[in-house]
Amino acid sequence: MEFDFLPNLPKSNLDDRTFKDLVDECILRIPRYCPEWTNYNASDPGITLVELFAWLTDQMLLRFNQVPRRNYVAFLELLGIRLQPPAPARTEVTLYLAAALPSLYQIPAGKEVATERTETEEAIVFTTDQPLSIGVPRIRHFLTAETLEERPQLLRDRFSNLWTQASNGSWEGREQPVFSDRPQQGNCFYLVFEPDQPLEGNVLAITLRGRPAGSTGINPDRPPRHWEAWNGIRWQPILRRNADDGTRGFSFDDVSQQQELNAVREADVILHLPQHWPSTYFSTYQGRWLRCVYTEPHTVQSGYSSSPTFMGLATRSIGGTVNASQCTLVQDELLGESDGTPGQTFQLQSRPILPRLAEEHLLVTPPLGLPQVWQEVSNFAESGSEDRHYTIDSLTGQLQFGPLIREPAQLKEQTQIRAQTQQGNGIYLGGEPAAMQVMERQYGAIPPRGSVIRMVAYRTGGGRRGNVQAGTLRILKSAIPYVASVVNHEAARNGADAESLEDAVIRVPKLLRTRDRAVTPEDFELLTLQAGDGAVAQVRCPARQTGGATNGVVNLFIVPQADISGIERGQGISPDQLALSPPLQEKILAYLDERRLLGIQVRLQEPEYVGVAVQTEVGLEPEYNNPQSRQEILRRLQVSLYQFLNPLTGGVKGEGWSFGCPVYTSDIIALFQRTPGVRYLGTVLLFELRKQGQTWVRSLASNGLVAPGSHGLICSWADEHLRSGHAISLI
Repeated sequence: MEFDFLPNLPKSNLDDRTFKDLVDECILRIPRYCPEWTNYNASDPGITLVELFAWLTDQMLLRFNQVPRRNYVAFLELLGIRLQPPAPARTEVTLYLAAALPSLYQIPAGKEVATERTETEEAIVFTTDQPLSIGVPRIRHFLTAETLEERPQLLRDRFSNLWTQASNGSWEGREQPVFSDRPQQGNCFYLVFEPDQPLEGNVLAITLRGRPAGSTGINPDRPPRHWEAWNGIRWQPILRRNADDGTRGFSFDDVSQQQELNAVREADVILHLPQHWPSTYFSTYQGRWLRCVYTEPHTVQSGYSSSPTFMGLATRSIGGTVNASQCTLVQDELLGESDGTPGQTFQLQSRPILPRLAEEHLLVTPPLGLPQVWQEVSNFAESGSEDRHYTIDSLTGQLQFGPLIREPAQLKEQTQIRAQTQQGNGIYLGGEPAAMQVMERQYGAIPPRGSVIRMVAYRTGGGRRGNVQAGTLRILKSAIPYVASVVNHEAARNGADAESLEDAVIRVPKLLRTRDRAVTPEDFELLTLQAGDGAVAQVRCPARQTGGATNGVVNLFIVPQADISGIERGQGISPDQLALSPPLQEKILAYLDERRLLGIQVRLQEPEYVGVAVQTEVGLEPEYNNPQSRQEILRRLQVSLYQFLNPLTGGVKGEGWSFGCPVYTSDIIALFQRTPGVRYLGTVLLFELRKQGQTWVRSLASNGLVAPGSHGLICSWADEHLRSGHAISLI
């Protein structure tokens, strides 16, 4: 194992003799040990044997000279350095019920969902992180407003003396408009739900009743309205796709329900509520708030010419969304019996082991005793002989109890001699050293002989393979009552492979410099990488901040790990995959909060991603001018662009683009010229995409494309809505 990236200080081998030196030394010894030997030619069998054993000795010396590198690894072990285990990917899975239930229904944590197993790939299993409660929603208020407000105050109650509520919670009454007589952008209506039911993360089906064609003038396929829920901080979108709106923008434009043109119709709007949906006071109304806002119509479309009207409202829960991690839960694993000796180890059946939760611990049952809960520690440095401590190597799954340290009693005697000598009299009046006595110290308690060792629970899994695409988690590993289907609407993120020894060797010098304290910008960057446990690909703390902070605020621009498997299929990394997930933010902030200076506030941000599109003509060699070769070369060129132009594996070194690093047309030319079959290139054009509001604006970059220096990153993706594909013409 070569650590070429370490400082190359002058040093000599422990034994620097070469193969030739060994052969010459053996030949010089022949007259002394075997004087009758007379043939020293290279063809002599004796010389052949000498060279053979010299070669074997040379191999032994090669191994012997690698001892310093082994000592370096042993030094890492003395520092308590452990290789970081894989980090699990995380996502949200939505469980859909077969039918709405009349009462509160709870699904416990630990339910497993998986991808579909194929002939070549094993299923990837995810486990829900917390219980899911599916409540019974009841609408308390139906309110309308003329203008859009972040915290609504001017509201009009539409239920008062006009509608009545049935025993099942539905409302109905006279026909009422939801917008102004002449609808204006910003008109909105609110649905306020009873706060006593746990509805966080629920999937609601809101049934609306009304007359058809009440929203004349809109395109029912892309209606100008927006559904949102108040999550305690902001209004969060809750309509995943237009197809979930069965009313088609309140137009009820579906004649299949009723044959009569003006008959009252009803349809469902499916809304996915946020996992944090608190009860809030706005104006004089309290509850859990939803709203629908009249927004700007799409291009070449008109808005509402008249207000939609409702004649009834009802709601029900048809499922719920819960967080899930790529792991498998192992429960009640029997490890064996204790033999009563110090330092004994046990092996967990599955590995690597994910960070343990509060309920994941060791249970020791002594003979004729009650079960005892033991505590996991990172090391035994602070463990006394009565402390019920143990350690677990997360990567190997090895569990160990405290060791017994023995040292000769002479060490204690010699210490006493030096202590009395240093006091000034130079005379030691103690007795003779007890050479046979032994001084012992036990670090951590040892389970009594015959104790049953049992791991209550632990989770295993993790790795980049867990960064699955949206819509792939569809298999329930075990049946759940009333649940008909499951799916992940968002791609899994933040999965990372285990740390290699080379990565640990690079990490240690930075670790020794920071001393686990965040002071300089480099300290914040290193500790952020450690906090992510592999889920953070890059981090940037702008150096222009004095001491890493401006006005007491440290800004950290973070690039999380993302799924890069789509690159081989000619797909880039969407900016949505590089979004900072709330669990990752909470994990990093909690880690840095224990290590930052007092008075420093840490703020996590996403970088400004600059999209890149490439347009060029590629001339091919004559022998490659056939349909099959042209298609293969086009695919290779697209894949190479997506590999080169992404913040994780792109750049010249293939380690991801640095913050503020530019890309030039010459980079693209050099990249394409490495592809077999490419004869020449036409004009290479670079287009940049920058986000302005909710849209992406495309512009031509004349010579090169430069990302903002402190927080900008080059990125490339394929999305027809963003118009960011790579246009390559083969000629």
